[in-house]
Amino acid sequence: MTPWIDIGVNSAHAPLASAAPEVFQRGRAAGVRGALLTGTCLASSALVSKQAEAAGAGYGATAGVHPHDAKDAPADLEDQLRQRLKDPAVCAVGETGLDFNRDYSPRATQERVFALQLALAAETGLPLFLHERDAAERFQACFAPFAGRVRGVLHCFTGDPAMLAWGLGQGLYFGITGWVCDERRGEALRAAVRQIPEDRLLLETDAPFLVPRTLRPRPRHNEPAYLPVVAETVAALRGTSLDALAEGCLANTLALFGPRLKPISEETRAPLEEKKAP
Repeated sequence: MTPWIDIGVNSAHAPLASAAPEVFQRGRAAGVRGALLTGTCLASSALVSKQAEAAGAGYGATAGVHPHDAKDAPADLEDQLRQRLKDPAVCAVGETGLDFNRDYSPRATQERVFALQLALAAETGLPLFLHERDAAERFQACFAPFAGRVRGVLHCFTGDPAMLAWGLGQGLYFGITGWVCDERRGEALRAAVRQIPEDRLLLETDAPFLVPRTLRPRPRHNEPAYLPVVAETVAALRGTSLDALAEGCLANTLALFGPRLKPISEETRAPLEEKKAP
């Protein structure tokens, strides 16, 4: 079967950070042969880049500053981030955007840091890994000057119909998480999943968060190995086979993030990992 690629793994967060190789190996055993590891600040961006380099083909990283962390961004953020984006493991700018739900950073600061990363995406040609929560109007206003000049994914999309229409108009992709497995809270997303065009759909766990509600026994933390659980729900909602969904999502992943995320077979990977062993 076509392998899965998890396009959203917070591998700098506990408990994944201390066990990344084992986490990725469990994912590969479940058919998840690659992942995009999410940077949310300069320090975590550096860490996930190293993790992706160590994991090899099929694994890449983002580099950016999450709206929660915008308040801590240094004065020379633009210069530091521009350098970080040159790392060969980096496939996207972000996680970046606006979060007016928790307001961990002042809104004006969030917007300034978001605009800076939009400009870097336009400058470098790298796609954006986008976060938006309770901030659609200002998010779209910040994005407007860059319309047609940037591309990206609305990470952890939760199904808002207006945001779906806007994102489609911008040519964006949509990252679907285990939220879709929750029939109580995920009703809007379950409806939206049926409307997202085949060539704009991506799958992610957002591990270690958002454990799929349908997973039994229910673990304390999410990880890439559980992406097929998300895929099963998405395939059922779209009335398609898992094979067809996997093929489409892999094509979309490579189209957006590039060949860095192209997985290799486990038969090819195994000898390489054995050589690295002491």
